[in-house]
Amino acid sequence: MRAVLHKDRVKVRIVRSDRKGRPEGRVVEILERSNQPIIGRLLQESGVWLVAPEDKRYGQDVLIPKGATSVAKPGQVVVVELVEPPALFGQPVGRIKEVLGEVDDPGMEIEIAVRKYSVPHEFSDACIALARTLPDKVRLQDQQDRIDLTDVPLVTIDGEDARDFDDAVYCEQAVSGRGRNARKGWRLLVAIADVSHYVDTGSAIDIDAYERATSVYFPRRVIPMLPEKLSNGLCSLNPEVDRLCMVCDMFISTDGDVEAYQFFPAVMWSHARFTYTEVAAILSNTRGPEAIKRKDRVGDLLNLHGVYQSLIKARQKRGAVDFETTETQIVCDESGRIERIVPRTRNVAHRIIEEAMLAANVCSADFIAQSKHPGLFRVHEGPTPEKKEILQNYLKASGIGMSISDDPSPGEFQAIAEATKDRPDAQQIHSMLLRSMQQAIYTPTNSGHFGLAYGAYTHFTSPIRRYPDLLVHRVIKSVLARTRYQLPDLPTPGEAHAKLARRLEKGIASRVGEPKQQSKKTNAEGMAWLAAGLHCSANERRADEASRDVEAWLKCKYMKEHLGEEYGGVVTAATSFGVFVTLDAMYVEGLVHITELGGEYFRFDEARQELRGERTGTRYAIGTRVRIQVSRVDLDGRKIDFRLVQDGDGVASRLMQDRSPGRDTKSRSSKDERFDLPDGTRLPSFAGESRKRAISKSERASKSAAKQSTGLKKTSKMRHKV
Repeated sequence: MRAVLHKDRVKVRIVRSDRKGRPEGRVVEILERSNQPIIGRLLQESGVWLVAPEDKRYGQDVLIPKGATSVAKPGQVVVVELVEPPALFGQPVGRIKEVLGEVDDPGMEIEIAVRKYSVPHEFSDACIALARTLPDKVRLQDQQDRIDLTDVPLVTIDGEDARDFDDAVYCEQAVSGRGRNARKGWRLLVAIADVSHYVDTGSAIDIDAYERATSVYFPRRVIPMLPEKLSNGLCSLNPEVDRLCMVCDMFISTDGDVEAYQFFPAVMWSHARFTYTEVAAILSNTRGPEAIKRKDRVGDLLNLHGVYQSLIKARQKRGAVDFETTETQIVCDESGRIERIVPRTRNVAHRIIEEAMLAANVCSADFIAQSKHPGLFRVHEGPTPEKKEILQNYLKASGIGMSISDDPSPGEFQAIAEATKDRPDAQQIHSMLLRSMQQAIYTPTNSGHFGLAYGAYTHFTSPIRRYPDLLVHRVIKSVLARTRYQLPDLPTPGEAHAKLARRLEKGIASRVGEPKQQSKKTNAEGMAWLAAGLHCSANERRADEASRDVEAWLKCKYMKEHLGEEYGGVVTAATSFGVFVTLDAMYVEGLVHITELGGEYFRFDEARQELRGERTGTRYAIGTRVRIQVSRVDLDGRKIDFRLVQDGDGVASRLMQDRSPGRDTKSRSSKDERFDLPDGTRLPSFAGESRKRAISKSERASKSAAKQSTGLKKTSKMRHKV
C-alpha cells in the first residue's frame, strides 16, 4: 500500500481471510494512476516542504521541491499536482498548482470541496463568450410559432431566498365533455423556462452544462449549471417580463386523475412572484393583510389549492409513500460562520407546487413513453432482497403486526407508516422504512418510480439546474416536430464506467423484460442514453457529497464554540459502536460512543436496530430521547463526539428506557421529488496546526474543563462491546 494512493486502480490478489471472514489481499499491479489533484496544507518541517492532504484517505504527505512551492506560504491551503507517484521506499512528489488561501478565510470550505470532488466551478472561455452574444430580453423573432399566454395570470411560487424561477403555475375550474357526459375538474397549466431555445445541442454552453449536470448548492453560494445571464436572466421567469416557456396543459378530474394533457412552446408574462410563506398566509386567511395586498390573485390561489386537494386524493389512492420530514437551513453571517441552524418547515404552498410539478413530470414521462422516443426516466426501485429481509425482520421483532410482502408495493409502506404514526417509536419505524429504499437514478429504461407509485416518471420542471430536464425538453420538442433527437457526442467513459453501464443496463433490462436481441443502431443509441443517465446520476451524487462535506465542516466549526455545553437530543441511528444523536436546538448530529453509555455491557440488536444493556435493560434506539454534553470536536475528521449526561449515581438515566417520537429525521427534498435519501458521509478536513492525528492542546483543555464542570467522578472501567 505504500506505493499507491487513493483513487489509483490496482490489481489485487486475495491471500487470506480475517477472523470475521472478510477477504484480505495484496496489491500485485498498479493499473492506472489517478490524475486527481490533491488539496492540502503546506507545511515546512526541518527545512523540508510538504503538503498534508486534506482528505485523509491519502495516507501519505506529498513532498514539494524548493522550486515548486510557487508563491505559497507555510500554513496556506494549496492544490498539488503529482510529479512523481509514491514508491515502496519513497514518498510522492508534487508541485503547487494553485494557492487557495488561509484555512480560516471565508468560504475556504467551499473552495476545498469543489476541488476535492472535482466539481466544475469555472465556465470555459467559449461558454462565456457565447453567453455574451445572447440577447438581454426576449426578441420578437423568438416568439414565432409559440402560443401567446401573456394574458394568462401565471405566477411563480418559490422560497424567499430563490434567485432563479424556472416554473410558473395557473389553475382554473373547467368542464370536460358536453351534456350528460360533462365532468367538472381543473385546468392546470405548468409553464417551465424554455432553456433549450437558448442552449443548442453541442454548443459551448451545452458542453459546460453537461459536464456539470446539475447546480450545486452550498450555504451562501451556488455553483450554477448555466451562466448567470441564462439562470438569473433570460431563462428565469421573473415577474412582469416576457419569457419563453414550455407548457404542460392538463385537465385534472376532481378525483385527481390527469385525463388529458398537451405540451406546447409558449411565451408568458409572470403576473406575480409569490413566496411559500405568503401563499400559505393568504390561503389560511383570505381576508387578511397578505390577501388584501394580492386581492387580484386570491381566486387563482384558491383554484390551485382546489386542484391540490384533488391530486392528494389520487396520491392516497395509489398508495404513494408520503413521510413528513424536516429539512434544515444553515444561516451564516457575512464571514461564512454559522449563526444558527433552523428547520425549513413545509407548508401547504410547498405541497401545492410539489403536486403540480409531479403532475407535469408524469405527463412528460407518459408523452415520451407513448412516442417510443428514447429519453431519460427518473427510476426509483423498491427495496433490494437484502434490505427487504432486514426490514421484515425488524417489523417482526418490533411487534407491529404488519409487514411487507416479498414483492412489496408503495401502498404497503404507506399503510405501515399510517398505522404506526401515533406510536412512541413512530420515528424509528419510519426511518427504517425510508432506509430500506434505493436511491433514484436517471436511465433510459423505464421501470417506474416506487416511492411516488408511478408507472413512469421523469424530470421536466427544472432545466435551469438539472441537465436531465433539459434533455427531456429537447425530446418533447422533437416529438412535437415529428423528428428524432440525437444526443451530442459524449465523452468516452472509462473502462470502469463502461462496465458499470453494461451491468446497469443488463439488470434493468432483466427486470422489465426488455428483449435481448436488438439492432446495432438501437444498441448504440441506447448505450449513449444510458451513459448520459449514468453521468447525470453520478454528478448528482457528487453534488450531494460536496454539499454535505461543506455542511459537516461548518457544523464542526460551529460546535467547537459549544464544547462542554449540554443539550437535549434524539437518537437517529444505532450501531454496534454507539448511537448517533441529533440535537433538538441545533439539528447537529454527533456520536455517543458505546464506552460513554454507562458501566455495563451493551449488545447491538440488529433486528430491532437498538443497543440494549444486559444488566439494566436500558435501550437506545432511533427515537430515544437523551441529554448529552458536547465532549469533543474533530475538525480533521469532521466528527463531533457527545457524552451522556448521567445522574448523581453515575448510572445512565432510567428514563431513557422510554422511547418517544422525537423530531422527524432530516432528508434532502425538492418541490417535485422527496424520495432521494443519499447516505450521509463524514469526510476528513484539516484544521490542526500539527500533521499528527492527535487531539490538539486546546481540545484536551476544553475536554478537561468540560469534565470538571460536571462534577462527575470517573467510573470504573467496564468491559464493553465495540
